[in-house]
Amino acid sequence: MAAPLRIQSDWAQALRKDEGEAWLSCHPPGKPTLYGSLTCQGIGQDGIPEVTASEGFIVNEINKITCLDISSGGGLGVSSSTDGSMKIWQASNGELRRVLEGHVFDVNCCRFFPSGLVVLSGGMDAQLKIWSAEDASCVVTFKGHKGGILDTAIVDRGRNVVSGSRDGTARLWDCGRSACLGVIADCGSSINGVAVGAADNSINLGSPEQMPSEREVGTESKMLLLAREDKKLQCLGLQSRQPVFLFVGSDAFNCCTFLSGFLLLAGTQDGNIYQLDVRSPRAPVQVIHRSGAPVLSLLSFRDGFIASQGDGSCFIVQQDLDYVIELTGADCDPVFKVATWEKQIYTCCRDGLVRRYQLSDL
Repeated sequence: MAAPLRIQSDWAQALRKDEGEAWLSCHPPGKPTLYGSLTCQGIGQDGIPEVTASEGFIVNEINKITCLDISSGGGLGVSSSTDGSMKIWQASNGELRRVLEGHVFDVNCCRFFPSGLVVLSGGMDAQLKIWSAEDASCVVTFKGHKGGILDTAIVDRGRNVVSGSRDGTARLWDCGRSACLGVIADCGSSINGVAVGAADNSINLGSPEQMPSEREVGTESKMLLLAREDKKLQCLGLQSRQPVFLFVGSDAFNCCTFLSGFLLLAGTQDGNIYQLDVRSPRAPVQVIHRSGAPVLSLLSFRDGFIASQGDGSCFIVQQDLDYVIELTGADCDPVFKVATWEKQIYTCCRDGLVRRYQLSDL
């Protein structure tokens, strides 16, 4: 018979620190309560805390789905896992088409290029890879980061891409020559999320100190947004490398996205969703807080956005509606990523499932 397990409410934060501890207890029916603790023994090579449990408890590893994306035509999906692999599947029915293998450790992020035929991935092995969705071959590997890659963004049609890493840097890459075009930012803190967006004409992005490389394509008039572990949200000109603003939030920023040429969203570890106006970023336009669970994914959708959190909640907020649409099914397991194609919404979860939701007219 299942027994209720209770654990320290901030265990996720406590176990991020070396030698950090969190208490837990279990009360089997008809038996005395068992008390114990979890201890972080350090951070492994893959960037994941190595956690041990006291007598009577066991720490098991879950091969969770960490990220997913849907191709521009809606025909294919790609998902990544903590076992180091990625899978390409038919978006309509989930039928497996290709397995992409080559990363060591977790694959943290994956996304299709605008063509829908090529995939970009980043892993805890500090490598960025480009794959053919047609034959599963790895055509390019980028090396240069000194820590795991946590998120990526594709610039314009995909001649250049941006990566954010645990080593605290955001880098711009030339896909054609598989070379790094420069370190866009060096934060001294993990970059958990990155986003690239076209800037409104009213926003001053500054001028580059040096002439941009001829290999930079589509970086002009673009903003780069960085969600940082040190509670800071940083925005800068992608081509100019000049700062636009630096906003300090309530906790570590996990994810970010642009809603328009001047509006953006960013989500924190303590459950806050900040909406900011780049033209006046000192105070948020609004702060949405539905629970204390980490905000893991944010995606612009129609006239609003979709958010997912660490408690299994996933919801749609529309500006012209006075209610929130809930996407159910994840039973308290974190929903790591959301992707959309037309009226279909896809989510990936720690329970190892990809869920597809078909929306009626909103």
